[in-house]
Amino acid sequence: MADTKYIFVTGGVVSSLGKGILSSSLGKLLQSRGYKVTIQKFDPYINIDPGTLNPYEHGECYVCSDGHEADLDLGHYERFLNVPTTRANNVTTGRIYQSVIQKERHGDYLGKTVQIIPHITDEIKRNMRSLSVKNDFDFIITEIGGTVGDIESLPFIESVRQLRWELGGRCFCIHLAYVPYLNATKELKTKPVQHSVKALQELGVQPDALVLRTEHSLTPDIRRKVALFCNVAEEAVVECMDASTIYEVPLLIQKEKLDTLILERFGLPTDTPSDMGPWIDFLEKRKKATKPVKIALVGKYAELPDAYKSIIESLNHAAVYNNRKLELELIHSQTLNESNVAEKLNGMDGLVVAPGFGNRGIEGKFVALKYGREHNLPTFGICLGMQCMVIEFARNVLGFVDANSTEMDPNTPHNVIDIMEDQKSISDYGGTMRLGNYSCKLDKQSKAFKAYGRELIQERHRHRFEFNDSFKALYEEAGMHCIGINPDTKLVEMVEVPALTWYIGCQFHPEYNSTVLNPNPLFVDFVKACSLA
Repeated sequence: MADTKYIFVTGGVVSSLGKGILSSSLGKLLQSRGYKVTIQKFDPYINIDPGTLNPYEHGECYVCSDGHEADLDLGHYERFLNVPTTRANNVTTGRIYQSVIQKERHGDYLGKTVQIIPHITDEIKRNMRSLSVKNDFDFIITEIGGTVGDIESLPFIESVRQLRWELGGRCFCIHLAYVPYLNATKELKTKPVQHSVKALQELGVQPDALVLRTEHSLTPDIRRKVALFCNVAEEAVVECMDASTIYEVPLLIQKEKLDTLILERFGLPTDTPSDMGPWIDFLEKRKKATKPVKIALVGKYAELPDAYKSIIESLNHAAVYNNRKLELELIHSQTLNESNVAEKLNGMDGLVVAPGFGNRGIEGKFVALKYGREHNLPTFGICLGMQCMVIEFARNVLGFVDANSTEMDPNTPHNVIDIMEDQKSISDYGGTMRLGNYSCKLDKQSKAFKAYGRELIQERHRHRFEFNDSFKALYEEAGMHCIGINPDTKLVEMVEVPALTWYIGCQFHPEYNSTVLNPNPLFVDFVKACSLA
């Protein structure tokens, strides 16, 4: 714990610059040198977690192995580092204030007036350091959400300032900023970066390195100018050009020697070899994969790819390992109907029906699934996608035309999907679903068993509704088999139509368990089936 080094990543000029990708890439480089690394994110919004946030507001809600609902950047952390994250890796302003208020109500402050400084900042610092208490991490990379200058980020920046004094030489600050290019004058402009760094300096934090997002290469003169005006060494001005894939970013910043600079500042050896071989092999496979595999992703957030970020990345991983180039088409489920589904899905090699909540766009998912089933198109239903598989099968095969989920129709007489027993008395929506890792026992005769290569698996969940076990015998007899069962609760976790090439639904979210170097077996097998279609 005493030797843990802390790297803080802030952002400036504009939002959505890719602090999460930078943090993940840097973590990967340090990890490749043999260091034990983790990454955490501090988000400045007052929600306790993203679990109740609309995807239009915040993109995908990522689920950690311990069931914590987290920011989508944690998906990047896991995909790059291949290390699970937990509740401790994502903290919001809401969590900080909730903890401080609970302590105040409990009397922990002994009558003191509770203030931003020191009580809120102390709680932030406690969370920043908590990962090192029980884990022997060499580096903890901390991403500060938002943009420098945002009023809601101030307590986090102040906490970084305080920690720099308290931890001395064990802290390193990186500021990620954007250098705009003016097409009219054909030049890069550094003034926004200068103002962004100045705002950070006014808050008492001097960056040790600047990572500059740019669409055009930085000249030596620009680097010298930025270094001079921002009080950083010239070699600490790091270029980060736009890349064809986020997975190239580690190699781009390695070329700029950012990892070497950090090791030098901490007095650590820089001659330790970096084992990026498997990562480079993945990129080479990706580059050589030219034969397309065309997959349609049907969901109600088709105009918002970040809502399905982990699914899209999992499909990308699986395509590479099948030596295929993914051509993904997002189709809004609200636009699908019986008259246009053949046209919309024409030429597709596979179909994914996305997870989600609520009634909007649900009928379009049924239409897509019916088409996939009747045309033997490899089809993958995830969470609500699996539930829609079950409902569509009940309506069009079992003959229960009014079959539904009680989420959509509480009064349906054929409630083939029903609310879980332990969810019936819950009134609060935040953090109350079935969340995190659960076991699933696979039927040895199933395609899923062949994909995983083992009988007992663990995958992450995020749902309130389940397959209604009282209909199980009818499904089995009609050709939809329940091939994955939770060994403890006996809940149905997976269904499959074995007569079809690949028609599988899972109640869990396998996309949360797919990384660059360890793609999820179910996605790999699905894309394999699509490639052979």
